[in-house]
Amino acid sequence: MQEKWSLRLIRISAIFGLIGTVLGSHMAGAGSYAFRPIHAHILLVGWLSMFAWGVFYKIYKVRAKKLITFHGWTAIIGAIGLTAGMWLQFLQPFNVNTTLSLILYIVGGTILLVSFALFVIVTFLTEKEGKR
Repeated sequence: MQEKWSLRLIRISAIFGLIGTVLGSHMAGAGSYAFRPIHAHILLVGWLSMFAWGVFYKIYKVRAKKLITFHGWTAIIGAIGLTAGMWLQFLQPFNVNTTLSLILYIVGGTILLVSFALFVIVTFLTEKEGKR
């Protein structure tokens, strides 16, 4: 279970990393920095945090297996919800209702906040060294 989540989080982080660098390249080429907050959150939350969590699960053995699954899903859903909500809220690409985009932005961010809190708990539920 833990190995699966480690690889899953690292793969998702790679996708976020690619999207973030493509956005950065687009901004540099276009000379417009409209995507700057979305670009930053995609790279920090999507690429960096998910990668770090994936590596953590590879290195440490966690006693609470179900908590790993809950953390993983909240991380993925929260990162996608937050960054997609930011994109819809700030850039309004499809003329989506602003209330709907704000709700996606807030709910995604809240789920991501839960994910970070769960990770704090996970760090205290690791096996002692030498058990892995």
